[in-house]
Order: sequence, then structure tokens, then C-alpha cells
Amino acid sequence: MQVLVRDNNVDQALRVLKKKMQREGVFREMKQRRSYEKPSERKTREKSEAVRRARKLARKQAIREGLLPAPPKKKPPERRPPLPQTSEPVGSASSRSLAT
Repeated sequence: MQVLVRDNNVDQALRVLKKKMQREGVFREMKQRRSYEKPSERKTREKSEAVRRARKLARKQAIREGLLPAPPKKKPPERRPPLPQTSEPVGSASSRSLAT
């Protein structure tokens, strides 16, 4: 795996590396290898993962063919309008003179 560092921006390169590793499943594999997994447990896990992938693929295929309704799309959260900008800071001298 290779990540290019542009303009000495190591933070961005690390983010890109983490994203690539997440996509490849490196973190999931590291977590699984922390403890020993019996061969029978491994077979069971791999079988269930395969079933899950097959069901997901079949569901997507059925949605594409129109046999199942598409899931509702999530609405983005509503944003509040920005606060009005004032020309003077809150604690300025001119606002104090008006208050007296």
C-alpha cells in the first residue's frame, strides 16, 4: 500500500492511509487476530459472512429489477440560518454610551 505525501502534509497522508486500510479490511483482520480462533469457529464465521454478502447482493439485484421498493433516502439535517452580522463588537464604547 502506498500513499503520497504532498506539500509535507503528513496529517492528510495519514487520513488517506487510514481510509485505504479501512477499505482493505486491515483493521478488522487485526482485531480478529488478537486472539486465537478455532478452525470450526472460522468456518462458521466465513460461512455467515458469505451468506450476508449473498443476501445483500440479492437484495440490491431485486431493487434494481423493481421487485423490492428502494429504501427511503435519508434527508440531510436542516441547518439553522446564520446569525445576523453586526458592525460593532458587543462590548464597544459606543454601545455603552447608548445604554447610559
